[in-house]
Amino acid sequence: MCRNIKTLANFEPPATDDEIRASALQFVRKLSGTTKPSRINQAAFDRAVDEVTAAAHRLIDSLVPGAPPRDREVEQRKARERSLKRFAN
Repeated sequence: MCRNIKTLANFEPPATDDEIRASALQFVRKLSGTTKPSRINQAAFDRAVDEVTAAAHRLIDSLVPGAPPRDREVEQRKARERSLKRFAN
């Protein structure tokens, strides 16, 4: 589940709201141990996703990068190459 959480800081173009929320959702799923909460827990689950999303926004916005921004396309290409190597056998 957590493998889908990706680094979102210091990219050009910056992370979108949807990407940050998707990472927050994955984090809350991992913490709660469920991908789909019961109806009785849905409100708490949704509130946690909202709060983690807000915290992630604050974190990303407050970081001062020490390196130039990474290019998303270059990083995606590197990830595909790593995946091909890993699963080629």
